[in-house]
Amino acid sequence: MEKDVKVEDIAQDVNKITDKELKSVQEKVGQINNLQLQVGGLEVQKTIGVEQIKAAQVDLNDLQKTLEEKYGKVSVNLQDGTIKPIEENESDKED
Repeated sequence: MEKDVKVEDIAQDVNKITDKELKSVQEKVGQINNLQLQVGGLEVQKTIGVEQIKAAQVDLNDLQKTLEEKYGKVSVNLQDGTIKPIEENESDKED
């Protein structure tokens, strides 16, 4: 005995992927969405880090100006804090 097959049943089978395939597609889309969120978070962290670097550079420049006012044009050894005068080149003196 043959089972009665309806056109609608055949159309549904043709127009639908298997449940296993659907689950695989959903997992991959979920992975991509998660990775995009992570990349976005990293971009925010990067932006914050860049701004912090800029702020630290401004602070360092201010500190260097303060030290220059106190000690003149000197080079500071970052290991032990000793200073030595910076010799100006002839071309620097003309400016």
